[in-house]
Formats: sequence, C-alpha cells, structure tokens
Amino acid sequence: MVDVGDKAITRRRAVASAQVVMQPATLEQIQSDEHAKGNVLEVARLAGIMAAKRTGDLIPLCHPLPIDSVAVDFQCADSTTLNIVAEVTTTARTGVEMEALTAATTAALTVYDMVKSVDRSLVIQRVQLEHKSGGKSGDWNRNDMDLSTKDHA
Repeated sequence: MVDVGDKAITRRRAVASAQVVMQPATLEQIQSDEHAKGNVLEVARLAGIMAAKRTGDLIPLCHPLPIDSVAVDFQCADSTTLNIVAEVTTTARTGVEMEALTAATTAALTVYDMVKSVDRSLVIQRVQLEHKSGGKSGDWNRNDMDLSTKDHA
C-alpha cells in the first residue's frame, strides 16, 4: 500500500458513473418494477452501497476507509440506456475514487445479473470518474476536460 500517514485528513468526495445499454422492453420492465426477480434498481442500489463499503477488500492495495456516505442513483438517458451515478464521501487521508467506481460498477453488474435472463444483449459501458474533491491534488471534474482531442473509446 502507498504510505498515506503524512497526508492531512480532509473531507473527500468522488462521483463515478456507468451505463447499462439494453433492449427498450427490458428498460421498460425495470422502470415499471415488473421484473420477476423484484425491484432491479433497489437491489442494484443496495449492492453498489455495500460494494463501496468493501472496496478495500475487493481491490488490491486499496486502503480501507471510513465511509461517511454513499449514494447510488439511476436515470434513464433514453429508451435503451440506464445511467448510474455513485457518490461517496469520507473524511480521511486518501480519496474515495475507487469506492465510487466500485459502487457504480457493482450496481451495473447487479442490473446485468438481474435481467440477463430476459436480455442477453446488455452492455456495461463508460465506467468513469466524473468528479473528485479534497486532498492535496484538489478538485477535478470530467466536464472541465477538453475531450475533443483525446481518444477515449
């Protein structure tokens, strides 16, 4: 592990996102809460929260952190795309980017697991950090980047 003993304890926040692309009928089933396995979004939300709290156990060399809060939210971007946004905060010596990414990814994997029986064409894509704040390196926002000249495919 990286030695963070000399770092200051500060308030830290990270936001990550992921997308799950599926057939329109599958997303409609999720939105109407008519899936045979139950409320897909609530199960995925709980899985994302639980995963964020266990990131130190899941990702090699990640520090176990005292998580202050975790939120996992969902929004339908169109008739086939479910956007997932995970926000994690802590007051610690190191950031929570990995916790936010783990929460978003686990929520997406849970959606996949719950609906794969009705839609094998699901695609999980665009898992990425959107924002981080706190710590020595300061704030960072994906929206502030000039992505027009970079290959992010």
